[in-house]
Amino acid sequence: MHPPAFYQRAQGDVPSAVRNLLLSMKQLQDVLKRWSVSQASESQVSDVYVQIGTDFNTTMHAFSYHKIDLSDIHSVPKDLRVVLEQCLAEDPSPQVLNVFMPQIRQVLYRLLHGLQAKQDAWRAVGGQMPMIPFDPR
Repeated sequence: MHPPAFYQRAQGDVPSAVRNLLLSMKQLQDVLKRWSVSQASESQVSDVYVQIGTDFNTTMHAFSYHKIDLSDIHSVPKDLRVVLEQCLAEDPSPQVLNVFMPQIRQVLYRLLHGLQAKQDAWRAVGGQMPMIPFDPR
């Protein structure tokens, strides 16, 4: 028995999966800034990290549905967790965030770059919508 057609579309909906992952990445940066000035808890940072993991897995499955390999960025959630654990082990302050933010951004950039590198493969399988929306900022 096959899943309904709408489920198959949702399962392979690369643009939505990528958009949700990008939004989670932005939320992480925002909650870390709030954490650094004691306006967000470690638990709130953890919740956003868990959401990134969920969105990352959804993205991996969406690409896999179209037989597009993302093994080059498979370690991103683990790499991000390591840096976040180090950061959150410190007392919150803007100075602490300034120490760890370059590493966090480096991991997020590697993820973004890895996704951008798959855009040609996405188009080759008939992807019409851009995976990563244009942001003129």
